[in-house]
Amino acid sequence: MTVIEIEELRKRYGDTVAVAGVSLAVEAGEIFGILGPNGAGKTTTVECVAGLRTPDSGTVRVLGRDPRDPALRRLVGVQLQESRLPEKMAVREALELFSAFYPDPADWRRLAAELGLDGKLGTRFGKLSGGQKQRLSIALALLGNPRIAILDELTTGLDPQARRDTWDLIGAVRDRGVTVVLVTHFMEEAERLCDRIAVIDAGVVVAVDTPAGLVERVSAGQRVRFRPSAPIDDALLTVLPEVDRVTRHGSQVEVDGHGNLVQVVAATLAAHRIIAHDLRIEQAGLDEAFVRLTGRGAREE
Repeated sequence: MTVIEIEELRKRYGDTVAVAGVSLAVEAGEIFGILGPNGAGKTTTVECVAGLRTPDSGTVRVLGRDPRDPALRRLVGVQLQESRLPEKMAVREALELFSAFYPDPADWRRLAAELGLDGKLGTRFGKLSGGQKQRLSIALALLGNPRIAILDELTTGLDPQARRDTWDLIGAVRDRGVTVVLVTHFMEEAERLCDRIAVIDAGVVVAVDTPAGLVERVSAGQRVRFRPSAPIDDALLTVLPEVDRVTRHGSQVEVDGHGNLVQVVAATLAAHRIIAHDLRIEQAGLDEAFVRLTGRGAREE
């Protein structure tokens, strides 16, 4: 079942084009990632989905309704990139206040316990750690028992452990039966969490696929890195049909190729009594796919 449909969405601010014709569909029960560099139009897109901004043109339907339909307010939970609470507001106060916005809210005490906030109910927002603030953001987005949760740049600014803890929480949200739209520019985050990803660049969708599908679109290649125990001629490897390229970085040899690359390289080295020290085998990842699809890194403006 399709829960979000976007067709030719366009939005500009003065002379700046934020979204230049985005089209995509989100299916029920999935974690759908929107991946792109800063300034690509990701946040504007989800703000239109959440009914917080009005598109200049195009159509957006959420659960079959216009995003500005008041009935969607309890069906769609939103955590935006710049969401903040008053520094002196306690966690309990925030949960009680937001619960009052819904006719049939979730049990905020149970939600706080599930998200590891039950020991922080009396703590003021300004005293929470980055990870605790994100947990509270997720709790507030779930208070209305939504069918869809929109999470925008949820782990920006978190340390690695807090980021991984938050990833576990996002998986738990989906396990509650909630469809998750996750906006991010972290490759590892998108690759680990998302069932499908829309890559957005310069306000347009350049690809929609599973993480593995995006990688397969741009590269089916492999890479072997090693430090040979004795000098070798590049020709020893370049003559092999599976080898596309041999490059050197100091004492390290890097071999790019396809097919049974690892096996034929290892066999050739063994036949010449050469040991491959510090051997590393790499497959193309989402980061490389992103660069190939957009021509730049996800953190670039």
